[in-house]
Amino acid sequence: MKPRILLLAGEESGKLYAERLAALLRDAGAETRGYDDYGFRTADLAVMGFWPVLRRIFYFLGVARTMKRAIREWMPDVVITIDYPGMNLKLAAYAKRLGRQAVHIVCPQVWAWHSNRIPKVAAALSELLCFFPFEPDLFAGTGLAARFIGHPLVGMVRGECEGSAAGEGSAEPSAPHGAERVVAILPGSRIGEIQRILPRLLEAVARMSRRRSPRKEGGATSALRVVIPAANELAEREIRLLVAARDDLPPVEVRRGNARALLRAADCAAVASGTATLEAALVRCPTVLVYAVSPVLAWFARRVITGVRHVGLVNVIAEKCGFEPPMPELLQEAFTPAAVAEQLETWLEDEHARMDAVKRLDAAVAHLQADGEPLETAAREIMAKCIA
Repeated sequence: MKPRILLLAGEESGKLYAERLAALLRDAGAETRGYDDYGFRTADLAVMGFWPVLRRIFYFLGVARTMKRAIREWMPDVVITIDYPGMNLKLAAYAKRLGRQAVHIVCPQVWAWHSNRIPKVAAALSELLCFFPFEPDLFAGTGLAARFIGHPLVGMVRGECEGSAAGEGSAEPSAPHGAERVVAILPGSRIGEIQRILPRLLEAVARMSRRRSPRKEGGATSALRVVIPAANELAEREIRLLVAARDDLPPVEVRRGNARALLRAADCAAVASGTATLEAALVRCPTVLVYAVSPVLAWFARRVITGVRHVGLVNVIAEKCGFEPPMPELLQEAFTPAAVAEQLETWLEDEHARMDAVKRLDAAVAHLQADGEPLETAAREIMAKCIA
């Protein structure tokens, strides 16, 4: 009988890892299922913030009931939960109570939130596979097997970049040239994020466009073009509505997906906090990290996030490993169109500043590599649990 493995990922980034891991597990002879097989879409699951979740509380309670029933009835050998800890850790704990192996991929951010969550996370899981090198030590003494496997995006992006000017990250990126500068804008994948963040970013590029008038010396500044990748259909629809509402923007191109390709081709970027900031670092794109939440959530976060001074993944890596964070952060009140425009213009106009940003991104990325390809390592660990 084939081993049964349930993979649960509730956000776009986790879904990419789940799809790759599921393919590896099927190649190894396992049968796999996920949220999609029970009628739940990633776009509907990816809700952030206290009030947005509360408004849909009955939907999420229904998801939890359905998935618990699936675990009871299908009885997978291993339940793999990928990120999305609010829902997934509860389901992992439920599976463990039923005697199933519960493996979580992507360490919850206990290094940022109160460390008293660590015993609860450890109790919910059979094993934790970590993407950052400093995370396993957090669980020392808890009895949980926690292992650093490296970050899957490193290999994914390296494969995409193979043969390009970026190569494996060792070559210097080509300087921007020609009559056009490209700025990538990534306002997040959730509708609430897009509605809060994109208007400020559009105002920033409108300001930049107005500044780029002919110079007094008679020459003209390079033209500005903006690209915005949308994570899914709902996100694309909202982005297009917000872009269409303005008539003072430079040329804006909205595309579905291909965020990393757009970041690789861009001269610089403004990116909402999340996995996309790591993707920007991996493709060596100078990036300003931006984010804003509701005032209530901001007040709460400032009182409970005590483990780090930064929110960007590459900045956290830098902080934990003892070197200068490579990505400017503009958060909440500091996230203004003027501040975003000023930082982006620095990279567009000062090549030395741009190259310095790239070198600092490279230094952070170097700490994300472990022996072997991360998801292949994960697949081997999981199949071993099925055989044991």
